[in-house]
Amino acid sequence: MMNILNYIVGLGAAVLMPIVFIILGLCIKLGFSKSLKAGLMVGIGFIGLSITVGLMIDSLTPISNAIVEKFGLQLNVLDVGWPAAAAVGMGTQVGALIIPLCVLINIIMLFTRTTKVLNVDIWNLWHHAFAGSLVAVLTDSIWLGLFAAAINCIITMIIADRTSKNVSESLGLPGISVPHAFSASFVPAAWLVNFIVDKIPYIRDIKIDVEKLQGKFAFLGDPALLGFIIGALLAVIAGADVKIILNTGVTMAAVMTIIPRMAKMLMEGVYPISERIRELAQSKLAHLGNLTIGLDSAVSVGHPVTLSISLLMIPVMLGLAAVMPNNGFLPFASLTGLPFAFVLVTAVCKGDAFRTLLTAILTLTASLYIATDLAPLVTSVATSSGFVMPAGATSVSSIDFAGAMLPWAVVRLFELKTIAILCVSAGTATLLFWNYKLLKREEVQC
Repeated sequence: MMNILNYIVGLGAAVLMPIVFIILGLCIKLGFSKSLKAGLMVGIGFIGLSITVGLMIDSLTPISNAIVEKFGLQLNVLDVGWPAAAAVGMGTQVGALIIPLCVLINIIMLFTRTTKVLNVDIWNLWHHAFAGSLVAVLTDSIWLGLFAAAINCIITMIIADRTSKNVSESLGLPGISVPHAFSASFVPAAWLVNFIVDKIPYIRDIKIDVEKLQGKFAFLGDPALLGFIIGALLAVIAGADVKIILNTGVTMAAVMTIIPRMAKMLMEGVYPISERIRELAQSKLAHLGNLTIGLDSAVSVGHPVTLSISLLMIPVMLGLAAVMPNNGFLPFASLTGLPFAFVLVTAVCKGDAFRTLLTAILTLTASLYIATDLAPLVTSVATSSGFVMPAGATSVSSIDFAGAMLPWAVVRLFELKTIAILCVSAGTATLLFWNYKLLKREEVQC
């Protein structure tokens, strides 16, 4: 089973997601040709997004490295980035069972009406496997590891439900939800920031709408111009020459222009599946209500606010890492993956760059400490799963997913054994009931 599941996961999102959509289309009787086209469009969109994000990573990696060297940052926990974290998560016994486990959880939640999310984002189930793998090593129990992965999955699904309206209205993605655990982990902080800011006179009236700025200040509102300015500034901070400054600026302009178009192409594949599911939900599956399609947060990673704040946080995060006491984590490989952290934050903050920035500073400050705290455990899981440590590295971690608050909370609570596990179980059951009541109320309002 482990070999089969590893082979399936090894296909990668660009292949796995089209297969899932084609099978899903056939199951809901969309027709072979329409199902095939939908799957291919999803695959094309994902490949386009992957190429563009890869372009961003290739361009920013030497810039980030130069900034690290320029300011002489000497920290002992190496950032291995999300690809290495995903390989670690899927390379354990928990990872071998994570797909059937999470699919079963999704089915149960749908039929108990504790979620409206039909999650087809199979690839990113590695987040739950990663959290479960840490718990399995910490407690020396595969069963507790699977249970922790299940808790991580359930909470992520609930957050996806609670943010689906924001995703529809603020990101322009009707019928879509984002059960992406990394993105979901930052949502509670966004809720907290919104709550606090709403209580402070004058501050609550501050709004920075990047899209509206286009009418007044074209260089701030246009994604291409904004990308060029931010990319060039990062290169200047790194001390690069004129050629690299210009090249980085143009590359970031291209990234901020191409990503939304690739996401739109991906949505062309999702739309017929989504509409067919809605038709079925209104007829044969009426008891399930209006379902949303759960997708990778890549569908909106190119939002002007999300991308702008993420790029601005690269030098800010490096500065924080240098001055924060007791931090041992050197952010590097994860920096170019920051846009995935703020997709749902942007949605919850309703596209307001000011509140998104406040949330980014709060969460990424916490992420440095979380990544440092989990580093010994991450290193242990990495070495036991066959991960080849980088030359000279003795301790590794990452922002995605070892620097996120959700897995950290799950891991540390499971560390407290019986009482904490019972509390986590009771808390998750309470969240399920709360979500059930809210979904039921929303159905009545519709």
